[in-house]
Amino acid sequence: MSKNKKTNTPNNKPVANAASNSSAIKNTTTISANKDTFIVNRPLLWLIAATLIVYVPVIYFKFTELDDSIFIKEFHEYYQDISNFFTSFHRGLFDAVKDPYYRPLFLNSMLLNYQLFHENIEGYHFINIVFHITSVILLYKLFIKLEQTPLNSFILTLIFAVHPVLCQAVAWIPGRNDTLLAIFTLSFLIFSINFTKTGKIPHLLLSVLFLLLAFFTKETAVFAAPVALTMLVIMLKNKIYNIKILLQMFLWAGCLGVWYYARTQATIATTAIVPGQLAIDFFNRLPVIIQYIGKIFLPFNLSVFPTQEDTTYLFGIIAIILLIVAIIYYKKRNWRTLLSGFIIFFFFLIPALLVPNHLNDQTFEHRLYLPIIGILLILPQTCILNTPRGDWQLMLYVIIACVVLGILNYIHQRNFADPQSFWRQAVQTSPNCAYANMMLAERDDNMEESVALFKKAYHLNPKEKYINFYYAEMLIKTNNKDSLAAAEKYLLAERNISNYIKCYFYLAQIAVMKNDFTNAVSYLKTFLKTVPETSDEGKEANNKLMIIYYNTHQTNELISQINHMKQLNIPVPIEILKNMPQK
Repeated sequence: MSKNKKTNTPNNKPVANAASNSSAIKNTTTISANKDTFIVNRPLLWLIAATLIVYVPVIYFKFTELDDSIFIKEFHEYYQDISNFFTSFHRGLFDAVKDPYYRPLFLNSMLLNYQLFHENIEGYHFINIVFHITSVILLYKLFIKLEQTPLNSFILTLIFAVHPVLCQAVAWIPGRNDTLLAIFTLSFLIFSINFTKTGKIPHLLLSVLFLLLAFFTKETAVFAAPVALTMLVIMLKNKIYNIKILLQMFLWAGCLGVWYYARTQATIATTAIVPGQLAIDFFNRLPVIIQYIGKIFLPFNLSVFPTQEDTTYLFGIIAIILLIVAIIYYKKRNWRTLLSGFIIFFFFLIPALLVPNHLNDQTFEHRLYLPIIGILLILPQTCILNTPRGDWQLMLYVIIACVVLGILNYIHQRNFADPQSFWRQAVQTSPNCAYANMMLAERDDNMEESVALFKKAYHLNPKEKYINFYYAEMLIKTNNKDSLAAAEKYLLAERNISNYIKCYFYLAQIAVMKNDFTNAVSYLKTFLKTVPETSDEGKEANNKLMIIYYNTHQTNELISQINHMKQLNIPVPIEILKNMPQK
């Protein structure tokens, strides 16, 4: 607590001797209270402890097989070269040249993570928890900067720390993109407020640095500056023509320009944006706001892979009605803070509403990581955080609520424990999602269930990315000649949809069955252009290529292939070496 400020109870009665007792408070790590006040000593320690209690089990989770295996397993060669830290600023996220996502600092966080833990997934989960704890600490400091009472700052941050709607940002490894963005954005906001209050240049420089880092983490940072302006002008009552604010606005525009220039120089795929379609997608997604509010206030229908179609609006409607009543019932509300909260929530949520449907039609909950801050700022302006019997009763209610939230978080986070748990819950909560049904079918050990899921997924969307490949793979696994032939049309369809490289491996197998060795060789060579030749798949493709040359008596190609395999340290069967025709 500050020694220069009075702490007020809900009845606006000053707390006696708060300043004189502050030194004694600092020397304890307990929580103290009396009839009217509740003082949390060492709040950051309590917040860290609560976060760890809720999230420590996450460390032992496996892959979900949604992007995490790509960023850890398939990128391992990229991570081995530390100089790629700078390369990340010149390439796309998933693919160096074919990906529209530009998020270099997320990629570099994975690169540095690999330097510490290699492919040990526990290390990645550990860093995710560290990022969340860092965000929790920074959020508490931001609430203090926004002149929230120490008790309210603690309560709001505690809710943020354990809320299950944010579970995906921590339990799912790629969710760190939002926690990392929050770290830089919250730091930017804190130093921006500091500079506006003090005029100290180091605070200005740090705010600009963190804004730049936020930009290079995720495009949502475009709305960080409008949020800062909302906080400075509406909440903290600074004049917009204040020279300190005008200077910051100029530098914010500069940061946007630097990021935009760097993005245009990177080798990323440009996505054609049709304004009319973008507007249609935006207005179609607007009802998602209702769903998100429902998940914040009544987090009972959370999903690892949510879709707008399969998410109920009921909880959101109930939550909005209750929130309106809570605001109206509390007569001492601060309209500036109330308005700011709604603006902040909407600003940070806009990017989720602007995502083109053809890129991503999921309504992921980790996207609430920053928007929920706006909702938290609204709570003290309602009767929810203002009880007639004072802070002690309020804190008791908050502890009970946070225990419930923590339990719900623990229950939900188990859905991220392994691929089967993840995709089974995805199908349960988004039954009309073709991708979810397809991914569960691929991992279901029960052949009958797997076939049923594949058929359902194919019926829902025959053009879903990878659905034709997985359907073909299922047919191939039956090891039936007719099924193998039937798989070809699905593989060709997938090649036209996604050009998935593994299609070529199976197409080569089918071509061999049809004695079409020319196409078989072509398919295998195309496959080997993308797959690392020393990987298991690469070794198998090289072996198949060698066998084709051997069986078709292509002596020159066979000798060349054997020499190539020896250079790669790929074993060559003794039988082929013994019976190899002489040139």
